[in-house]
Amino acid sequence: MGFQTEFNSVCKFKNEQELHDLLEYGKTAMIKSGFRVYPTGQKAIAYTPGNQAIAIVKITASIAEINFQGEEITKVEMDLVRKLNEEEARIQTALADEMFFGEQQDQA
Repeated sequence: MGFQTEFNSVCKFKNEQELHDLLEYGKTAMIKSGFRVYPTGQKAIAYTPGNQAIAIVKITASIAEINFQGEEITKVEMDLVRKLNEEEARIQTALADEMFFGEQQDQA
């Protein structure tokens, strides 16, 4: 048991519905496994499950808890600041692939 620190510039969705809610309603809550620390009040780049940059979000709450099934989870609430334009999305996607997502594939 312990807290894992997240990069304050990356917020990756693994659930399409949570991403849809963000884009449709301007806010969402994302559930992550394990205890994690998300920097409340800071902005981050949101990524689709396919690692594509899509928007800038502001983290409004980060709640770590043990759910009724005994699993350690973190609920991250966020507001949509704005969607990225095509060029911004392309550049952020390429940078994140090199800095974060590509590393995981290289280690496999």
